[in-house]
Amino acid sequence: MPRSQRNDNFIDKTFTVVADILVKVLPTSNREKQAFTYYRDGMAAQAEGEYAEALQNYYQALRLEIDPYDRSYILYNIGLIYTCNGEHGRALEYYYQALERNPSLPQALNNIAVIYHYRGEQAIERGQSEISKLLFDKAADYWKEAIRLAPTNYLEAQSWLNQYTN
Repeated sequence: MPRSQRNDNFIDKTFTVVADILVKVLPTSNREKQAFTYYRDGMAAQAEGEYAEALQNYYQALRLEIDPYDRSYILYNIGLIYTCNGEHGRALEYYYQALERNPSLPQALNNIAVIYHYRGEQAIERGQSEISKLLFDKAADYWKEAIRLAPTNYLEAQSWLNQYTN
């Protein structure tokens, strides 16, 4: 039984029922329907902290999904898992791939900025002020683009940018 059908949460069950109906009535191929099912199951596993299972589902969805826009969200979610696992280099790879397919994905831009900011903080701790400046500059660039796309989001980033650029 797919993970999404095992959930006891009312909202998740409702989403699953609605999603199943949409998948049945929308004129999509079986391949696209399978990709969506894997993606949905990946999201359910990810929400429960079952990252290995989520990755398996996302990789299956990625294998089946051909639409670049839909692939961008799969790649983004894979990046999220690697971020949560502290594998920032791998996370960046997936965020960049997501942006190649969907340049209007502010959450990917934000997460890239967060990683560069974190690395900048680490560089400061190691006494590498020049490297930290480069990393903070990269973070600023990604945050500026994320904020341009979603002006009401990322308030902490906006505050940091105001302090950093002044």
